[in-house]
Amino acid sequence: MGEVRVVGIRVEQPANQPVLLLRESEGDRYLPIWIGQTEANAIILEQQGVEPVRPLTHDLFRDVIGALGHSLKEVRIVDLQEGTFYADLVFDSEVRVSARPSDSVAIALRMGVPIYVEDAVLDEAGLLIPDEGDEESGGAVREDEVEKFKEFLDSISPDDFKAG
Repeated sequence: MGEVRVVGIRVEQPANQPVLLLRESEGDRYLPIWIGQTEANAIILEQQGVEPVRPLTHDLFRDVIGALGHSLKEVRIVDLQEGTFYADLVFDSEVRVSARPSDSVAIALRMGVPIYVEDAVLDEAGLLIPDEGDEESGGAVREDEVEKFKEFLDSISPDDFKAG
């Protein structure tokens, strides 16, 4: 199982379908996950540091966890079946709750917990996007990653990830 970080959200055209892009922390593979608009907006708002006037569902969930005296340890993307990803929220005392990866990532960002992906999932759906730049270039890496991701998305469709 490898840790990943959130690169960002891109909207695939012409279908207007948001895609969550994760990248291995200790590797070169990316994991694109097609998600819903609501979850995409929740992830984008959190990445941009925007605090809504009233809590969104993911903020409410974070607050309820804390109010009940529990903590979220990590998020794990654990399976891929027929093009659908599955995730687990792992709480203190090793309690696990199955959840959609998009909701799980939105919650993980709000709670500052790591996100992991099972090796089998990365092996099946992880992608190597050719790297033409030097990763030692600091802040430009993220822009380069996003640009490469945009170019990559222009060449694929969700059907490319269906199990055959």
